[in-house]
Order: sequence, then structure tokens, then C-alpha cells
Amino acid sequence: MSFEITGTLVKKYETETKGESFRVRDFVIKANDGGQYDNFVKFQTTQDRTAIIDDMNEGDEIKVHFDLRGRQWQDKYFTNLNAWRVEAMDASSAPSGGGGGASAGSDSPGNFPKASDEPVLEADDDLPF
Repeated sequence: MSFEITGTLVKKYETETKGESFRVRDFVIKANDGGQYDNFVKFQTTQDRTAIIDDMNEGDEIKVHFDLRGRQWQDKYFTNLNAWRVEAMDASSAPSGGGGGASAGSDSPGNFPKASDEPVLEADDDLPF
């Protein structure tokens, strides 16, 4: 299941390498939800998706496409917001993104994601086929 949210990019963290080959990078947005209080949301990217926010700057308005990931470890439960696509909301800045993966598909009508933008599902899904 996939979700999306818009907001202002507040913080980009450096990419971290965990183990020999696993890469992870976090970033935070201030959600544009119109609430009385600020809503800061932290996302995680992994592996080749750690570069999807390279062309974005703190203060940029962005739309984040993400899915929920939950894990259990030693009788504790963890939830991650796994970002798999980020788009610039300002139309004038999207073409100047340097051709990076962050604005892929922005020139096409409707900004439809490419098949390659869909996150890779793990083998433990519960689909019957």
C-alpha cells in the first residue's frame, strides 16, 4: 500500500552504510496538513533510493511517495516510513533538477510514476499468488 504527503524539506541526513552493503538515509519534512501544530515527519530511504533527495534543498516544497514498513525484533516493534519517490512541488524547479531520479516523469502529462518507481516488495508479502 502506497501513500503520499506534501511538505517542506526540513533536514537531509547523510547516507549511512550498515554492515558491508546496506545503505540508509533519513530526511524530515514539515507536513502541509493545515493543523494548529507543526507536524514533522521522518522518512527513510534505502539502497539505491538514498539518492532520491540529492537534488532537493532544505526549504523546498516536495511531495513524498512512501509505504509503511513494520518489523519485530526481540519482542519490540518498529515502524518505518519508506520513501521511494520524491517530487519537487515548484514546477519551475523540477526541470533544473539535473536529470536526477527525483523528478523522473515530471515532463509527462499527469506526472504518472514509471514502473521502475514502484518499491520492491519483500518475499514475505501475503498475496495469494
